[in-house]
Amino acid sequence: MQSTLAPQRVLVTGAAGFIGSHLCARLQELGAEVHGVSRHDRASDSACWWQTDLAEYPAAHQLMEEVRPDLVFHLAGEVNGSRELALFPSTTRNNLLSTVNLLTSACEIGGPRVVLSGSATEPKPDQIPTSPYAASKAAISIYARMFHACYGIPVVNLRPSMVYGPGQGDYEKLIPYVTRSLLRGAVPQLTSGVHEFDWVYVDDVVEAFIGAASTDDIAGESLDVGSGELVSVHSIVERIVRLVDGTTQPQFGEVPDRPRETSLLADVQRTRELLGWQARTSLDDGLATTVEWYRERHM
Repeated sequence: MQSTLAPQRVLVTGAAGFIGSHLCARLQELGAEVHGVSRHDRASDSACWWQTDLAEYPAAHQLMEEVRPDLVFHLAGEVNGSRELALFPSTTRNNLLSTVNLLTSACEIGGPRVVLSGSATEPKPDQIPTSPYAASKAAISIYARMFHACYGIPVVNLRPSMVYGPGQGDYEKLIPYVTRSLLRGAVPQLTSGVHEFDWVYVDDVVEAFIGAASTDDIAGESLDVGSGELVSVHSIVERIVRLVDGTTQPQFGEVPDRPRETSLLADVQRTRELLGWQARTSLDDGLATTVEWYRERHM
């Protein structure tokens, strides 16, 4: 992987988020000049922060004009796997429209390399999206290929699987929810636990993004970022229980399973061939580090 990004000027949208914050820290270690973007004001001693709503085209254009980045990581967006109809306006605005505005602005300033954060929930060509979020990500993937083919933007779309690790601030996600509940002595209320997912540690995901930014001849590609192994929700919860206290019995079946839930296994072979990347953190090691992070913070 890339050993330095100096003296590149790098723009990271969604920089205050879970993956974004880890990515910014890694970029700074590699010597990049990091410009973070969020919709809310934020101070930082180590990065230049911009408060911008990318769903507003004039704001996106002005940001790109002022920063003039060599490289863009676009992680901003709304992540919500619910099937609710009410999510269509917000996921269309905050995911699809913001990405189109960013890619359009990238064209107008000369075409920096853009690495998009897609999703493992994007359907295959013969499949139907299972949620408004998945539909928005599928549309983004199509736009990315179009911007590369028609306008020459060197854009790469990475599709992370179920990302976990220290600092995950969405406490409704499975691993933070179960870990925090157990540390507080509460009994987690869960779905049936039978569904299987591909779980990948956040530091490994960050390295995939760095690799996508520094690998030639992959523009226009969409690549999976995962472990290549399916593990059930039930197994994840059992492992966390053993790490926390080994005695609490979570309540499975108390929350309805989401309709049309599917197992999503990353195509790790293709990613390894094109990107030279593979996940290196085992599930047990990653969960142990994550649980210890929450334990140290009494969360």
